Amino acid sequence: MAKIKVQGSDITVLALAERDYISLTDIARYKSDEPTAVIGNWMRNRNTIEYLGIWETLYNPLFKPLEFEGFKKEAGLNAFTLSPQKWINTTGAIGIVSRSGRYGGTFAHKDIAFKFASWVSVEFELYLVKEFQRLKEQEQARLGWSAKRELSKINYRIHTDAIKQNLVPSEVTPQQANRIYASEADVLNVALFGMTAAEWREAHPDLKGNIRDYAGINELICLSNMEI
Repeated sequence: MAKIKVQGSDITVLALAERDYISLTDIARYKSDEPTAVIGNWMRNRNTIEYLGIWETLYNPLFKPLEFEGFKKEAGLNAFTLSPQKWINTTGAIGIVSRSGRYGGTFAHKDIAFKFASWVSVEFELYLVKEFQRLKEQEQARLGWSAKRELSKINYRIHTDAIKQNLVPSEVTPQQANRIYASEADVLNVALFGMTAAEWREAHPDLKGNIRDYAGINELICLSNMEI
């Protein structure tokens, strides 16, 4: 669960089944203190029903088209009402999710949520898309950093195990072994980065970690091949 700030409103974003769902309830609060009524009015609209049905047809193999056609025929009539829960239960929809509890509410796949936001306010939709994209960029940056760190850890273990098995004599002390590990690692550091770990630390006293923590993903792949 994550939150983005859109024109002063907190909007919740959930990851469900590897898809991003955005809170329609939070979006509706931008328009009214009664978000359920706002969502209900939007779902009464014939264009909304058609959009939801087409989306489900594209992405949901278990969607029930006959039930959808029934709603489509009634949409727009004065007596027609439709709640998210009724839509989900009747058609087997997956584009909209209704959750109860403290962090509950109505959530929709980002495609549908952007459509709803546009209905609420075109300006709000533009800011929502902008902040959502910013969130995704931040997540990708964190993912890339985590992947780099894991790759670095795995490769370092491969390298040190190889040194232990082939280069460290059994009679040396732990302190002597550490110097061998460090010198072997620096052979690769100099080849790839042009400096030893100690030289990097002297040149970057304000940075935490070590030279490999600040390597790019391409450099780490090269380092992996060199270690092997």
